Amino acid sequence: MRRTVFDDDHEVFRATVRDVFAREVVPVFPEWEKAGAAPRDFYRLLGKLGVLGVRIPEEYGGGGQDSYKFNAVVNEEMSRAKLGLGPIRVHTDIVLPYLLKYADDEQKRRWLPGVADGRLMTAIAMTEPGTGSDLAGITATAVRDGDHWILNGAKTFITGAVNADLVLVVARTSAPPPGNRRAGLSILVVETSSPGFTVGRNLEKIGLKAQDTAELAFDDVRVPMENLLGEEGRAFEYLGHNLAQERLSIAVNAQAAAAAAVELTVEYVAERNVFGKPLSGFQNTKFVLAECATEVEAGQALVDRALEAHDAGELSGADAAKVKLFCTELQSRVVDKCLQLHGGYGYVLEYPIARMYADARVTRIYGGTSEVMKSIVAKSIGL
Repeated sequence: MRRTVFDDDHEVFRATVRDVFAREVVPVFPEWEKAGAAPRDFYRLLGKLGVLGVRIPEEYGGGGQDSYKFNAVVNEEMSRAKLGLGPIRVHTDIVLPYLLKYADDEQKRRWLPGVADGRLMTAIAMTEPGTGSDLAGITATAVRDGDHWILNGAKTFITGAVNADLVLVVARTSAPPPGNRRAGLSILVVETSSPGFTVGRNLEKIGLKAQDTAELAFDDVRVPMENLLGEEGRAFEYLGHNLAQERLSIAVNAQAAAAAAVELTVEYVAERNVFGKPLSGFQNTKFVLAECATEVEAGQALVDRALEAHDAGELSGADAAKVKLFCTELQSRVVDKCLQLHGGYGYVLEYPIARMYADARVTRIYGGTSEVMKSIVAKSIGL
């Protein structure tokens, strides 16, 4: 079905993004997977092309666009090219909105030009080894010492940490009052060159091999007072403002990955011969791919509706949860069926469907698990 959410400007931007991924990334992506991260120069290239700063105001070196659809184009093209490059999405879809909304004028002048051109790559550090989704249980602490905060603690599962120059760290800056564990949390922007800041091991994952995901440690890290983002003690409130976009971002990626899996598998079954005829000639193959294509179409309609709602400022947290829940579960079902049609070759990593299968599993976990999404939706309908 014809999509109507993108205009000519989006499609011109798409052509640029598609070209750079095909030319600069796809041929060398296996090497990045072995290295466990994309090279730093790649992000400078994206910055030079305007990919990273498209939504940053022109006065800070960005493209000055308000529409999230440009970000969606990047996510779709990453999935279309079968690339797991989560640090891009973290940088543009998750971290940047906090800087745009809560940074003061001086902070914006200091950080946004580098964020736009790739000189300052970012990450966000919320999750701790013992807290998981329970952000109110954060134990990292920051105490005042003159004109600095002294930061101590540890974080884990931090996407983009290996290449990051700035990390938004959520830490407890004051004890919470009885009955309100969410109070007393603040966001500190930590420069990764700071003494006492350590990037631990790049975690070995079952998928997303080129997406660096690391542990972080803070040992008496001195963070200047002027690196407090927004007001002290309001981090939990701030974190909630961007959850809809974060979850929509994951849904866009998952939906596009499902579509790419179907396209890839249609090509495969047309070329693969079994029992003397193409695999595509068997009724089971046709029926399975027909089911997948129909599910993908339904997911696309939901994503496109959410994109329109988000640009209009109308996408609620509950609706974003619905989109993430539906599309990530859809991705897992579709990729699994497509792998099955590949037979034994689907289990071999040199075939893209195998990597797509491994990459798909985490989308039902990060950004809020499917179970958390169901709880949010249930609450929204009065349960």
